[in-house]
Amino acid sequence: MAILEDDKLVELLVDRPDMQRTVGNLYLGKVEAVLPAMQAAFIDIGTDKSGFLHASDLVEPEDDDLEDEDENGDGDDAEKETASDSKSNGKSRSKAPSRGRGRGRRRFGRNIPDIKDTLKRGQEILVQVTKEPISTKGPRITSQVSLPGRFLVYMPQSSKVGVSRKIESRAERSRLRKIVQDEMPKDGGGVIIRTVAQGLEAKQIKRELKSLLALWKKIKRKKALVKAPDLVQREGSLASGVIRDVFSDQVDGLHVESSKVYADIKQYLKQVDPDLLKRVEFYDKDVPLFDKYDIEPEIRTLFQRRVDLPAGGYLIIEPTEALVSIDINTGRYTGGKGSDPEKTILRTNLEAAREVARQLRLRDMGGIIVIDFIDMDNQRNRDKVLRELRSSLARDRARTKTHRVSELGLIEMTRQRVRPSLLHSMSTVCPSCDGTGHVFRPEVVTRRLERGLKRFGRVGKEKRMVIRIHPEVALYLLEEEPAFVKNLSGLTGVEFEVRDDPTIQLDEYRLIVQPAGRDVTEQWAVA
Repeated sequence: MAILEDDKLVELLVDRPDMQRTVGNLYLGKVEAVLPAMQAAFIDIGTDKSGFLHASDLVEPEDDDLEDEDENGDGDDAEKETASDSKSNGKSRSKAPSRGRGRGRRRFGRNIPDIKDTLKRGQEILVQVTKEPISTKGPRITSQVSLPGRFLVYMPQSSKVGVSRKIESRAERSRLRKIVQDEMPKDGGGVIIRTVAQGLEAKQIKRELKSLLALWKKIKRKKALVKAPDLVQREGSLASGVIRDVFSDQVDGLHVESSKVYADIKQYLKQVDPDLLKRVEFYDKDVPLFDKYDIEPEIRTLFQRRVDLPAGGYLIIEPTEALVSIDINTGRYTGGKGSDPEKTILRTNLEAAREVARQLRLRDMGGIIVIDFIDMDNQRNRDKVLRELRSSLARDRARTKTHRVSELGLIEMTRQRVRPSLLHSMSTVCPSCDGTGHVFRPEVVTRRLERGLKRFGRVGKEKRMVIRIHPEVALYLLEEEPAFVKNLSGLTGVEFEVRDDPTIQLDEYRLIVQPAGRDVTEQWAVA
């Protein structure tokens, strides 16, 4: 699935039968280990890796915490809306995170219980996945279940009714809250009312709330029947999640190439928002849908390090284990004869800020991100770039936080990471370079080969050997060191025969003793 804004690809969402998504799934898990020092526990949920549950995900979110709730419960896609008008006794709570993790500590305004007093090894617990397994880490899970609908998010363990801050009218917020509160059974749970609910009739809200309450009853019944660890409720498909969370009257059109998906979408919209049906088009032309909207070229360049900017500058994007580094360069853009260098740099940085925000969404990169903009002397210009970056990131449905320019001239930011980036999910480590992006040059391979053959000549008993090398290394020997084999044979007393082998990696070689044909590479190779 591709999401376009201003005719540019901004998100690419991939769903394959062999790549089952788990975010939003509910599991009946079994506590494997409780780690008091970390205030966390590992929960066996029946997947390859155990889920990680922090103590902060055991307690009911307070009013202010609803501001950071991921509405769709899928962390995957939904707009990050916030709850408002929720104050307790007229006092605001501190949002500063606690550095501690012990009893009585507060984290994001909440008292966090000591996890060893709450969970015991072997205990069964209902949990929901909030983050996909990434690299060596298992899925992140929470015991605070949220069931997303199109207009509401139902939270069984909460007791608050929050309304999206994006609904600005106080009268409308009060109306929506009253509808939900009047319909909600006593001790029935909490709800976040989403932005798309603005202006809805009461019957539509009540119908969805009734549906979510019925779903929760169904989940509780199934929970009583399954044996931990096991799946209790699976989140819907990627298509259904995106339609539920993204498709609204702000979207110009939805074009679908699959007849099955098209039928599913129509059926869903007839129930929740029939007015949107006219914006859905079944695409059956000869030209593939992604070709019609020039999406394929964007996908082909998705993982390139370099991203060119309109005026001639460019970005260099380098994902690492710890963070993502992004460097901005002016490239061939000089601003023309007699132009002010500061203005040239400002224009490049402003273009880069917009493109950085797009690339982060497009590549779905999360975690810590460090951006090295081109140095500017004028503080006002530095502020302009920061504002442009924040403004562009406002469109991102993942939560982001951007810090001011550091003393080193860097902008540090974080982006919510729910699943592996597209780079990790669509590619694998290169077997030649093992992820470094570099292989040895032919001359370096030659020196390694020389040292290995000298070792063999001093200790080995065989007197004939075949050396298999990459054709590019063989060409180097032929053109640059034609006497290489003859000199080594004279030095070691071993007869060497060189054969080029295109199946061998560029910086690899194989040593085969004759006439036995035995591979002795590992025995005699050097670092």
